Amino acid sequence: MSEPELGKADREFFDEYIYPRLGADRDDVRLKPQHGVDFGVADVGGQALAMATDPVFIVPAAGFERAAWFAFHVLISDVAVSGLDPAYLSVDFNLPPEITDEQFETVWETFGQEAEELGVSIVTGHTGRYAGVNYPMVGGGTSLATGDFEDLVTPDGARPGDRVIVTKGPAIEATGLLSVHFDSLMEGDVPAEEIQAATDRFYDMSPIEEAMIAASAGPVTAMHDATEGGVYGGLFEMARSAGVGFEIETDPIPIQPGVEAACDFFDIDPWISISEGTLLATVDPDGVDDVLSALESEGIPAADAGRVVEGAGLTVDGENIDHPGKDPYWAAFEEYMKKLQAQDE
Repeated sequence: MSEPELGKADREFFDEYIYPRLGADRDDVRLKPQHGVDFGVADVGGQALAMATDPVFIVPAAGFERAAWFAFHVLISDVAVSGLDPAYLSVDFNLPPEITDEQFETVWETFGQEAEELGVSIVTGHTGRYAGVNYPMVGGGTSLATGDFEDLVTPDGARPGDRVIVTKGPAIEATGLLSVHFDSLMEGDVPAEEIQAATDRFYDMSPIEEAMIAASAGPVTAMHDATEGGVYGGLFEMARSAGVGFEIETDPIPIQPGVEAACDFFDIDPWISISEGTLLATVDPDGVDDVLSALESEGIPAADAGRVVEGAGLTVDGENIDHPGKDPYWAAFEEYMKKLQAQDE
C-alpha cells in the first residue's frame, strides 16, 4: 500500500469516499459539496446563505500576529468568492500544548481586529490545548455570508464568451509561506532583495478584497480562489464545474516580485503551486473594463487572461492542460523543513 500523499484530497478520493455520504437530501440546499468548489449554499427564508470550512493554519515562524492574519483570511476567503459579504465566523482552536497564553492572545486579538474590519461577527467556537497537536494545522473554522440570490456568484457560472480575469499572478502563497519559513536557507543562493520581495508576498495571500471589489464593479459570472493546484488547477476546476472550456494566455498575467526567484530556489512550478490570494474570475465581456479599472484603482494587479469557450478543459498558450493533481508546495515544505532542522542541530 502506497503512503498517503500530503495536501487536499484529490477528486478521485472525494468522489469515492466523501460525495456518496452527504447526509439528508434537503430541498433547501442549493449548492452541495463539489471537488474544487469553494463554498456551499442553503436557502434560508428566501435568502442565500453561503458557507465554507477551512483549517486554522498557524505558522509560528511568521510571527504570531502575521500568522494569525493569514489564518483568519484563509477562513474567510472561500466564502468571499460567493459575491456575498462575509458576515459570520465559527472557529475551533485545537492548540498545541506549547503555545503560551500570550501567543494565543496575539492570535485572538488579530482575529478580532480583522473580523471587525471586514464586518464579520464571530458567533461561536471552541478553544483548547491538546497533546499530539502540531503546527501548522491547529483547528478549523466555518465562515458564512448572506445576501440576495441575485447577488450570488456561483462557481459554475462561467459562460461561453466570458472573459477570464486573473489577479496578482501565480504562486502567491507558496512564495509567501516558503520564503518566510525558510529565508535563512535561501541566504547565499538568492539575492537579499529577492528574498525580501518574496517575503513581501505574505500580505498578498488574501483574495477577499478583490473578490468584493470585482463583485461590486461588474457582471461577474464565477469566482474561485487559486489555492492547491495553483492558477492552472483553479482554472481547470472552474471550467469543469461550468462544463465549458477555458483558453488562457500567460503573457498578460502579472507575476509579482520575488515569485520567480523563490520558485526557482524551491524547485516548484509557480503555475501549479498553491496561490491563496490569487482571484480567478469570469466576467461578461461588457464588464471587463469596469472590473479591471476597479481593481487597478485599489492597487490590485490584474489582467484579462483569456476567454470561456464551448467545450471542456483548459488550454494554456495553445496547450491542453490537465488538473495538476498534488500541489508541489507540500513536498517542498517537507523537504526544507528537514533541511532547517538539520541546520539547527
